[in-house]
Amino acid sequence: MELKKNFKYSMVVPTSMGVRITPVNGQPVHSTDTFKMQATSAETNVASISSYLGLPVKVLTTFVKDSPIAKFIKSNLRSRHMDYEGPEVEQGNPWGYRHQFNIADSGYGSRGPRVQNDRAGEVGRTLNVKDFDIDRIFGEEGVQIVHLSGLIGALSPETSKFCLELARAAKKYGTKISFDLNYRASFWKGREEELREMFTEIASVSDILIGNEEDFQLCLGIEGPEAGGKGIQDKIDGFKEMITRVKKTFPNASVFTTTLREVKSANEHLWGAIMLAEDEWQVIEPRKITVLDRIGGGDGFVGGLLYGILKGWPSEKWAQFGWATGAMATTFLTDYAQPADEDMVWSIWSGNARVKR
Repeated sequence: MELKKNFKYSMVVPTSMGVRITPVNGQPVHSTDTFKMQATSAETNVASISSYLGLPVKVLTTFVKDSPIAKFIKSNLRSRHMDYEGPEVEQGNPWGYRHQFNIADSGYGSRGPRVQNDRAGEVGRTLNVKDFDIDRIFGEEGVQIVHLSGLIGALSPETSKFCLELARAAKKYGTKISFDLNYRASFWKGREEELREMFTEIASVSDILIGNEEDFQLCLGIEGPEAGGKGIQDKIDGFKEMITRVKKTFPNASVFTTTLREVKSANEHLWGAIMLAEDEWQVIEPRKITVLDRIGGGDGFVGGLLYGILKGWPSEKWAQFGWATGAMATTFLTDYAQPADEDMVWSIWSGNARVKR
């Protein structure tokens, strides 16, 4: 994949930042009085792989003015080596704007994790193309990959237009577009026709399309896999059939991918991936991983895959590195992996957990 040569940022991500509060020691939310708070968003989870490994990353977002939570988030982004840009929005009255809260436990053993999203008054829904100089960001500063998420695209009419204009600008200035469809039924309710049109336009100019069977069917109207067996090979074959249809519908894209996950318990998963890149299939059959906290694993996979593309590696390494960074993310209590170096990631891929002195 040929990437833009003159650039300030390897990756740009539009996002709605929030915080996650998690009970300590793997306890459920309703039975604990002690919580850990962290800054989070799916899109910065993706970008963290590149930022921790030394590539320049920029976050486009919006903040609540004079909010201590906003200050907490900004400090966190700086600690993750990320630049950020976005307007400061007045909170208004006590029922006004705020950063979203995710209240989520990690689960343990046979008790699965539970997530409660509290997004009332979410300031990220105000993301507006008028608040950003897109020609400066993509034309003057330069960006190699912009990573767009269906979560942001579907938050509000303003964020939908924002993501669409980012995609158009990226196409104009030669920036590659990564699009993770991330379908959410509650976000689409009452906006199905509008969002289908918007998602289809973004997908038509995207270079990298990410999603599961439900995402491709419900966001883009692609026929899903045929009903059949439930074994892993059946799932892989079904996904290949669907991706072939996606590729015919969206020929601009050259990379299509998804993760494969089978949950044995909250702390033991079978983790795999499948990718079609430049007409070659890469299949990683699910392997056992030990999970501390599952949230962010899928984002970690995408982050590692995009890092491999940015580094100009052969395509088979993209999926391998992504598999390993996804597995790594599930060993962190943050929602994002924090690789010390590439060797730490490749050690996970090779199954080498020996002490490094």
